[in-house]
Amino acid sequence: MSASLPALPRLDLRGPEGADHAAWRARCNRLQLLGGDVETAVRAIIDDVRDRGDAAVREATARFEGREIVPEEFELSLAARGEASARVQSDVRAALEFATQRIRAFHLTQRPDPTGIDAGTTLLTSRPTPLRRVGVYAPGGTAAYPSSVLMAAIPAAVAGVGEIILFTPRASDVVLLAAELAGVHRVFAIGGAQAIAAAAFGTGRVPKVDKIVGPGNAWVTAAKRLVYGVCDVDGIAGPSEILVIADHTSDPEIVAADLLSQAEHDPLACAVLVTDAPELVEAAEVELRRQLASLPRAEIAASSLRNHGAAVLVRDRAAMVEVANGYAPEHLELLIADPDELVGALHSAGAIFVGPWTPEAAGDYTAGPSHVLPTAGAARFASPLGVWDFVKYTSVIRFHRDALAAQAEAIVTLARAEGLEAHARAVLRRMGRLP
Repeated sequence: MSASLPALPRLDLRGPEGADHAAWRARCNRLQLLGGDVETAVRAIIDDVRDRGDAAVREATARFEGREIVPEEFELSLAARGEASARVQSDVRAALEFATQRIRAFHLTQRPDPTGIDAGTTLLTSRPTPLRRVGVYAPGGTAAYPSSVLMAAIPAAVAGVGEIILFTPRASDVVLLAAELAGVHRVFAIGGAQAIAAAAFGTGRVPKVDKIVGPGNAWVTAAKRLVYGVCDVDGIAGPSEILVIADHTSDPEIVAADLLSQAEHDPLACAVLVTDAPELVEAAEVELRRQLASLPRAEIAASSLRNHGAAVLVRDRAAMVEVANGYAPEHLELLIADPDELVGALHSAGAIFVGPWTPEAAGDYTAGPSHVLPTAGAARFASPLGVWDFVKYTSVIRFHRDALAAQAEAIVTLARAEGLEAHARAVLRRMGRLP
């Protein structure tokens, strides 16, 4: 088999500071995987779409996709969407319907309530309001993932977003069925950086959105980064990644299977094993080779493991936690004895999968929480996609006269300390303390 796998790259962190520790720190810095020499080209596409609208979208689609589409064909009709959805096999439909129910049920628990203080003469409220219109991006062609449509659009629907728009080139039947089940209102058959620009700025045919979410290639990722501020985005997505914490009790067959479940995504995907059991590394490598032999995407998975995978040896469970938090993985699996003991200490992961009966694949499809997760170390500060991503908050403030009187002196003093006399006088006039 051409997709041969040499020994998984090993890093031994059990000893004093050395080359392996430096190599591990470099592995933790995955921002370089977000780059690519595309930003200049993407900026030009965005500027063109902003200036020329639909014509620029049409020309970019022809240039980069080899697909001729006129503006009148950008949006798919409800009839065309319905016909496509009806062509999906019954077993796939049933699985998508099952996943839809699970994802919706989980995200219903995230609906926010207003918070604040009601003190009689003072009412202070943080009022949640759903966004008016959001764009969900879904790659097309061989990279089409209907599960990602569910995972991005259902939280938006639960939040009460007024209009959810799917942008996807060459939409497959199963993606259009997922859009129907998720509550997507409109579908535009455009993709790439030009779709992101059209969604951000609006064109004659494409309405302007408040936020863009969903995965894409390097061009889409660069476009999202560049339009942030014109509209909101969910984050800057990098290649998929998994970190598996395992010990002497772990089944090497399962360890290998879960590493491969991420490695098969992309040659840039990162699959890392962290263990205090050297013998497990040997056994896992045997399993990786055996399982690769029959894997349809073996070439991709082998490339991922060779170039971005690692087996990291640590001294003990405390070191497992330290290494995992430093890496801040998108997906973190605990295939160890007494895994619940470590969960509370693991603060930097997009999603944690606890125990041998919780494969990351369940999180991708049917568990319930969105599988749109922070990557490239962003789990240190970012969260999974949720209802909260489709809600903004407004502060509502109401004073009675007594409340303003009680705060007037402090307001006036602070305003004058900042040299803002009109601020001070706006209060003093209300209190009758100016002629």
